[in-house]
Amino acid sequence: MTEQPLSQAVTGVRAGRTRFLMLGLVFINIIINYMDRTNLSVAATQMAGELRFTPMEMGLIFSAFGWIYAALQIPGGFLIDRLGARLVYGVGLFAWSLITALHALANSFGALFGLRLGVGAFEAPVMPSNNRVISSWFPEQERASAIGIYSSAQFVGLACMTPLLFHVQDAFGWRGLFLITGVAGMIWALVWYLLYREPHEHKGVSEAELKYLRSNGALLESRQPSQQPTTRWRDLAQMFRSRKLVGIYIGQFTISATFWFFLTWFPTYLVEYRHMDFIKSGYVASVPYFAAFCGVLLAGFASDRMIRRGVSASVARKLPVILGLFLTLFILGANYTDDSTLIILFMSLAFFGNGLATITWVFVTALAPRHLIGLAGGVFNFTGALSSIVVPIAIGALIDGGNFAPALGFIAVLAAIGICSYLFVVGKIDHVSAR
Repeated sequence: MTEQPLSQAVTGVRAGRTRFLMLGLVFINIIINYMDRTNLSVAATQMAGELRFTPMEMGLIFSAFGWIYAALQIPGGFLIDRLGARLVYGVGLFAWSLITALHALANSFGALFGLRLGVGAFEAPVMPSNNRVISSWFPEQERASAIGIYSSAQFVGLACMTPLLFHVQDAFGWRGLFLITGVAGMIWALVWYLLYREPHEHKGVSEAELKYLRSNGALLESRQPSQQPTTRWRDLAQMFRSRKLVGIYIGQFTISATFWFFLTWFPTYLVEYRHMDFIKSGYVASVPYFAAFCGVLLAGFASDRMIRRGVSASVARKLPVILGLFLTLFILGANYTDDSTLIILFMSLAFFGNGLATITWVFVTALAPRHLIGLAGGVFNFTGALSSIVVPIAIGALIDGGNFAPALGFIAVLAAIGICSYLFVVGKIDHVSAR
């Protein structure tokens, strides 16, 4: 029972490697994507001092990205199903990078809030696009590993880029930081558009690899306009009628909450509330990011290995997520020590757990009807993106009195809710029937 899937995996590698090249492109996309999200957290301390923003105002600026990003997730899912990842991703990447560069001109709360809205609007199709690429280019038994690899890019990007971004700001100021990161993204957008193709359109993919993908569950259907299904409101309603799907939506909100703490307030926490040196904090912040990188890779490969060994999808896919959410609770330990080493240890354990839990995109392809993968991905990421609104504002309000402990407690409570959702709401992993 276990030998056949292993044999298929070996055959897949021999059939061709074009899918891994496409995965490499997505990997770099994610690094660029999260560089353009985290540059604000690096700039926050200097920006807030120069423009005299309060913690609540900074919380609102951090959250501005999420307002429109969340609102456009479902339209983004529809868009991906109809226009494909190459065009939507390429245009979005170029546009959000241009807007990032324009941050260098901002001089007020309103200008920065509006620019963050613009970044959020054009980044909205990113995660549904990633999911569509992986669903198209990878068979079922390789999918969690592929998701783990591209998801790890956000953490390895944060780990490697954060110290660099601190140095860039130290050399060129926060305005120079936005200009440089924006220009880098615009250049890469052109590279993506020139190199990416769907499996049936790629000239370099072999017939053997296409056959391997087709026979093992990859979504190779062409997206000809005449073949596109009409958007139906009942399709959207179905995304919320299924208990399984609602369960992963709740879980995604709680997992994303931890991530958005690290992506927004974490550098400020180290500099302003733990009184670490600015440049040193850039290197210290990279430690939890590396831990999360290890977590997401471990989760993806371990989950696929369990699948190949005959473990049920319910166990193989859910175990890393539940364990990861449990480890996130260790973030509370930072409230009970002033030792910098212990603080980073607790933060690293929490973010390692967040990395373990980040393979949750595998549930979208595992549960959603096949013809609604893009829509399901949009709804799934919409619920996760809501945390990018709630968490920065909630933390800004909770720390307004100068105490960060309630904010870390808030993150831990959300992680506990996520554990309950996957244990008691999601249930058995199987496709939701189309209606």
